[in-house]
Amino acid sequence: MSDFGNEKQLVREYYERLDGASGGDILMALEAFTSIDYLWRGFHPFDEISSACEVAESFWRPLRAALTCMQRRMDIFMAGQNTIVGQGGVWVVSMGHLMGLFDQPWLGIPPTGKIAMLRYCEFHRVENNKITETAMYFDIPHLMVQAGLQPFPMQTAAHLVQPGPMTHDGLMFEQENPAAGLKTLAVIEDMIRDLGQWDSGLGLADELRRTWSEDMIWWGPEGIGATFTIERYAKQHSGPFRATLTNRSKTTHIARLAEGNFGGFFGWPNFTATPAGGFMGMPATATPAEFRVIDIYRRDADKLVENWIFIDLLHFWNMQGIDILARTTGILVGRETGAKGLQV
Repeated sequence: MSDFGNEKQLVREYYERLDGASGGDILMALEAFTSIDYLWRGFHPFDEISSACEVAESFWRPLRAALTCMQRRMDIFMAGQNTIVGQGGVWVVSMGHLMGLFDQPWLGIPPTGKIAMLRYCEFHRVENNKITETAMYFDIPHLMVQAGLQPFPMQTAAHLVQPGPMTHDGLMFEQENPAAGLKTLAVIEDMIRDLGQWDSGLGLADELRRTWSEDMIWWGPEGIGATFTIERYAKQHSGPFRATLTNRSKTTHIARLAEGNFGGFFGWPNFTATPAGGFMGMPATATPAEFRVIDIYRRDADKLVENWIFIDLLHFWNMQGIDILARTTGILVGRETGAKGLQV
């Protein structure tokens, strides 16, 4: 089994080059490490971008101009072989915060002149010493709240700038024991079978206890929030989530992997569901909408104990005809404007 050292080193060098770049050097950094047919997936309003140039101009340059003196503060770094049949490939995963001084507007969000932290998680597919695909998911509503905006009604769990693993061992720059990764992956797959379709036949708390520790921590996205223990997770998220969404589709992923005590997956989308009324304080609709999700997990013994979740809630509600960005900021954002400005 590969130790994925070459793939990890490539991504670490890419981050060093990208994070130290400014202006036109950002594009040079992307072009040096990505393939000609590079595919980048990002949360709304960015969606799919199929060129390094557009990623630089639409995403990275405006973000770096807004969050000055940016630092990448990684909490998890891992790699593994994708286990999804028909997808495959080696993927390198990074999760943490992009921290900077919020000095200029971004996506219509007003600057504060203070520290701001953008939660992010990236999956990079590495082939032939190049990054060929990236899924970069980031919590824009969380940044909006830091800027004093309120994109959603009161959430059921807690707003937090979220820490990394309690064990502080998520940065796996060196090779991990392959057996540990296989065990983590097995627990994640058991959890998916139990929870993925909401039809285990058990009560919710008992269903959760099959694969989750009693003192689990669910680090959820802004609009839902973070919650602690099975009892509070069932009350503050999982129960309301199931009760207010109907017609859930089957779960599908593009990549799923594990290394050591950590693992995760992403989909585009993971599943679809229809709001029956009450989800995030919003009304019922008859329109199915997509959940684009990254989940990152930490395992302890034979149970999952921590879970970091990224959900593209702006995209979900946009499919319902509700533009959260425009409604909250008063500005309609066009991806194609990139660093040029915002469409009003």
